Amino acid sequence: MRSLNLDQLRTLLEVVEGGSFSAAARRLNLSQPAVSQQIRELEGRFGVQLVERLGKRAFATPAGRDLVEHAHRLAHEADLAAATMRRHREGWLGRVRIGTGATYLAYFFTPILRKLREQHPNIELVITVGTTQGIVDGMLRNEIDIGAVTLPVDERLFEVTYIRSDPMQAVLPTSYPDIPETVTPDYMARQPLILEYAKATTGMMVRQWLAASGVPPRPAMELDMIEAIKTTVAAGLGVSILPFEAVLRRPLPEGMAVRPLSPPVHRRLGLIRRRDKEADPALHHVREALLELANT
Repeated sequence: MRSLNLDQLRTLLEVVEGGSFSAAARRLNLSQPAVSQQIRELEGRFGVQLVERLGKRAFATPAGRDLVEHAHRLAHEADLAAATMRRHREGWLGRVRIGTGATYLAYFFTPILRKLREQHPNIELVITVGTTQGIVDGMLRNEIDIGAVTLPVDERLFEVTYIRSDPMQAVLPTSYPDIPETVTPDYMARQPLILEYAKATTGMMVRQWLAASGVPPRPAMELDMIEAIKTTVAAGLGVSILPFEAVLRRPLPEGMAVRPLSPPVHRRLGLIRRRDKEADPALHHVREALLELANT
């Protein structure tokens, strides 16, 4: 079967929605015989009747109604394609899909995104928030172009650019007596632990830090939002370990103290991109901007 003719499908839509061949001819700026010819050709292509006349009106047959549903979707996609090409013609650089964690987005990204919008307004940004593993999976499915994630990742698949390393911090209620100057796994094990859920990279890091010192990680509570963890700690319900930027880059909640860990554990941030993905101009500009995370 030959390829579908979008003009013929649009004609079918106009005939059915307008209720007549003459109305369709006026809307399409065609003659009525030209409209009739397009419908005949479309019916001949499929070998079924698509339009029937009842009195002075034209109606879709059951086959015609089914085709109209597909025609609406195809017309919409054609309009989107035309709009995309128009943006290219008018200087649109393209769309870049960024993946990152909620903490990085909340504490680091705002000035970088603002600068990108000012310097490259013709780049469309789509931001996905998730865990490092979720972002890696999205990149492998080609749903994300570049990621700012906690390292390590598989460098056989990804080009990795190291950005920065920040120390994780213990957070404790100020109501606790005799808070130590540095917090050890043994001390944490004696307190009710409030941890980020295990699938999050930082949650896994904390559990590994505890386990490496012979302390089985037994959280009293698991939460999936860092701000909720801070609020819960400040309320005196337990202790936690959070990323540096989540506790030192904003005013602390009343009732929460921060201490370094001993031994220390660092969260390493890197930019990742699939090794087989070519960098178009838009992706290049976004990558250059994200490199400024090293200086934030």
